[in-house]
Amino acid sequence: MDTLTQHEQSAPKRSAPAFRLDPEIHGELTKPVPRPALAPVDEELKLPEPVYPRRPHLPEDGGSKLGFHLRSGARAVRCWVVPYLKSRLFPREFRPLLAFFFTDYACNLDCQYCWAHEPRKGMTEDTAKRAIDWLHSLDCRVLALMGGEPLIRPRFVHKVVDYGTQRGFFVYVPTNGRLLTPDLIDRLGDAGVATINLAVDCVKEKPGLPKALEHIRPQFDYLVRRQNRYGYMIVFNINICHNNLDDVKELTEIGYANGISSDYHINEEPLIEHANFAYLEDNHTFLTPEDYPRVDALLDYLVARTRRGYVLVNSKKHLADMKAFMRGAVAPWPCRAGQSTLIIRTDGTLAPCFAMDSATHDWGTVGNPKFDIEQLDRMKKACNTRCLSTCNYVAGYYYHGARWMWWALKQLVYGYQGQKAEAAAAG
Repeated sequence: MDTLTQHEQSAPKRSAPAFRLDPEIHGELTKPVPRPALAPVDEELKLPEPVYPRRPHLPEDGGSKLGFHLRSGARAVRCWVVPYLKSRLFPREFRPLLAFFFTDYACNLDCQYCWAHEPRKGMTEDTAKRAIDWLHSLDCRVLALMGGEPLIRPRFVHKVVDYGTQRGFFVYVPTNGRLLTPDLIDRLGDAGVATINLAVDCVKEKPGLPKALEHIRPQFDYLVRRQNRYGYMIVFNINICHNNLDDVKELTEIGYANGISSDYHINEEPLIEHANFAYLEDNHTFLTPEDYPRVDALLDYLVARTRRGYVLVNSKKHLADMKAFMRGAVAPWPCRAGQSTLIIRTDGTLAPCFAMDSATHDWGTVGNPKFDIEQLDRMKKACNTRCLSTCNYVAGYYYHGARWMWWALKQLVYGYQGQKAEAAAAG
């Protein structure tokens, strides 16, 4: 571990509350009642065994740029634009655009800010296949795997990616990178994975932040080398914490130098109570008021980089709102959780968003959703200004018709290569 500055060594001198939501709403969402169960079937389903290699004749250099852009543009239209237009044409129907798919809660690392490290059973092939088929019937075409660490079970994830892409999904795989191997990268790339989201918080490991680039540099370099062949997108996923503010800048520059985009989160304490979250006290990552000026300067730096052509998933508005959010004063924003986005837990139960994963409220199961707009609206009035989810903020930001169609036009022109399209849209 590298030498730490005095700022990085000092942990916050306060304890975080068990939850930040209004107590009345929190009580309603976490009643001590059993969750619903996914209805059993007579015979458990299995995911097909992936064909490998499925695309043995792919050129090493990815072929012509025109061909790459045409394929990327076609995928953007098929997986994002068409489902979006249908959701606007049929607003009374449940038509999610993006499903977050928790395959495992187990993880090979222990980040102090993460509440999703829990000893729950991983998703079965039966649940995965039924969920993918159900989402397909709703015209959802974007599947984002989640964890834990999804690559805890690499063979299972390969099956999910292969089956999802064969059914026409844009499939996104997040990982801390420690379990990536050249063979697994090739298998996921050959299966047609659209995005590999590489979660890194620092260049060299720091207290409470084991997701360091120093531990996965060979995997990162191999991912970058194989990107043109397979046509996937690589994104750095970075959480802005008390003890990594300088690293955020360095990772941003490394991403830019390698032609990949970056995605930023502001570290949040738990919105609702998570029984297995072990770091409410003595947490090195929670932001403190003393951090705010440095975070402000970091966010200004990121906005300035977008104007110089750096590619960030976050809009400039989202980055600006992070300043207000960490001070407890963010304005309401158009959250689409439970409408345009949802999460599917490992057991096949549903919830509107990550923050509500530990809630016991019954939002239904795969094939039987129970999202009620009145309940969601009431909940969001209580949680909206206490949450700044990057995924749902981006979904709400782009759900506005003009922004969405501008994004789609840029995808058709540029495709995903180099993320020029998303950079232009995010501005």
